[in-house]
Amino acid sequence: MFRPRNWLDRAFEVGIIAKGLNGAAELVGGLLLLFVTPDKLHRFVRALTQGELSEDPHDLVATYLLHTANGLAGSAVLFGAIYLLAHGLVKVVLVTALLLNKLWAYPWMIVVLLAFIGYQLYRIILSPTAGLIALTAFDTVILVLTWREYRQQRRGRATKAPHEAKVAVGHRADRTDDEALHMVRSSS
Repeated sequence: MFRPRNWLDRAFEVGIIAKGLNGAAELVGGLLLLFVTPDKLHRFVRALTQGELSEDPHDLVATYLLHTANGLAGSAVLFGAIYLLAHGLVKVVLVTALLLNKLWAYPWMIVVLLAFIGYQLYRIILSPTAGLIALTAFDTVILVLTWREYRQQRRGRATKAPHEAKVAVGHRADRTDDEALHMVRSSS
């Protein structure tokens, strides 16, 4: 299990937990897109945002949600569902593996983050938004922290491995000596 040793480790832990929660939300969103019709989803979003929009017709979040729900139709729904499910599943699996301190997950998380950042930069070039820029900055920080943690984990395991091998060999040798001594005593 991952155990933070300093504030950078804590930042890494908080960041990957946030990524995992985001992945879980994407899984839920993908399932909703698969099993809830666009019309029902639109009515739900309209009911959800109606109160806020009556107070502030220009509310950023409410208008964005309503605009997004209006754009859901046909193949876009299936693409969105598959995208969210795949994206969410990858995040949840990798975050779980990182929290369980699986060394193989670090390079995979780095590759996935690089792919996300690359795509997000492409989207920023086409149509920049503050949210996408903030997400890209967050992913970049998590990428750097993941790289740092991966290097520490590899270094820690490399220095621990020779010591553990000597201890394991020592235990086997002690056991063998004890067994030999017991055999000598038994035969006398």
